[in-house]
Amino acid sequence: MHPPRMSAPSCIVPPLEQLIIRPHIVPLLPNFHGMESENPYAHIKEFEEDQWVEETNLKLFCKENEKFHECWERYMEAINACPHHGFDTWLLVSYFYDGMSSSMKQILETMCGGDFMSKNPEEAMDFLSYVSEVSRGWDEPNSREMGRMKAPVNPKVECTC
Repeated sequence: MHPPRMSAPSCIVPPLEQLIIRPHIVPLLPNFHGMESENPYAHIKEFEEDQWVEETNLKLFCKENEKFHECWERYMEAINACPHHGFDTWLLVSYFYDGMSSSMKQILETMCGGDFMSKNPEEAMDFLSYVSEVSRGWDEPNSREMGRMKAPVNPKVECTC
């Protein structure tokens, strides 16, 4: 059962120095050996399902205009939902860090006082939790400011003399 080839093989070959296959990813891929007993269509379907999971994983990272604490809480919920995930702490930290926007990375680096990724994994996780707690009030108005009325910049004053 071999599906017919509908198009010629691609003439575009990516440069090998850009191809990075991480060791923990390889066992997760479905295996297909091309034997007569294997169904290629079932293999393709399984591969497409795995791609859907990959798309879902990409959504775990910080979304545009999302507050830091919301992103961190969503990330931690995903990690805690699968306690036997088998990922090392340093890998979890690097996944989150790599998914952050550049402006969020700058804030994190500034708060850290240097190179965040040089921290040990447990310190990095603790620091991310700390930043999450501190960041809750960043976009919220100050209680002292809430009671004040803001005066217009150029108020029109009419004099009735």
